[in-house]
Amino acid sequence: MQNETTQDQWKRIAGEAAVEFIEPGMLIGIGSGSTASYMIQALARHIQAGLNIVGAVSTSAATEQLARSLGIPLTDLDTYPELDLAIDGADEVDTHLNLIKGGGGALLREKLIAASSQYRIIIADSRKLVPTLGSAHPIPVEVTPFGWHHTSTRLATLGCQPRLRTAAPELQPGGAGAQSNQAPYITDGGNYILDCYFGTISDPGALATAIKTTTGVVEHGLFLDMTDRVYISAGTGIQVYDRPS
Repeated sequence: MQNETTQDQWKRIAGEAAVEFIEPGMLIGIGSGSTASYMIQALARHIQAGLNIVGAVSTSAATEQLARSLGIPLTDLDTYPELDLAIDGADEVDTHLNLIKGGGGALLREKLIAASSQYRIIIADSRKLVPTLGSAHPIPVEVTPFGWHHTSTRLATLGCQPRLRTAAPELQPGGAGAQSNQAPYITDGGNYILDCYFGTISDPGALATAIKTTTGVVEHGLFLDMTDRVYISAGTGIQVYDRPS
């Protein structure tokens, strides 16, 4: 493709590889982010070529808009509470196929869809594969707007530096030319996100429990034991990692 960077090529290759796993009659969850968008475009091409799926559940409003524009049939978890397959991206993937997700702000819906799916595939480029979670990314934590300062203080006692995620400049009052960048990012669920910088994480399970049980927390971006297969693409092609039986 013209004007496609090397990283974009890797993302596209991973997305297209995962779509080959989709079978006729499936109910699928479709993820958010740049790599997932390539997967959604590939899915649309398969549908146009004759693939028939029951429907797709999107992890975000942005994904839903893209899928609808490409003619992908959409449904929801209230209609179909159990999905055959979910395909999504990740911010980090460790050697045990545990993840950090939520860089795009859709972690709550992403986790709901992953928990409702019989089989979960993650697609990513080689930059996302890390020896230990927390190597390069904070853990996004979705919190209620009410009392978020207090929630941030409680999370800090777990050993992190929480930072309120702010909206992109084009979403600020006054548009892209606005000077202030202090308005908080609002999730599709109407909540805030605190990006919590822990550094490398020695015990993801214990940390996940500690975060989730903090008053004011809605959900966090640690996805543990919620992945069955990972497609990692790089210059050498696709590498496939399967969860041990």
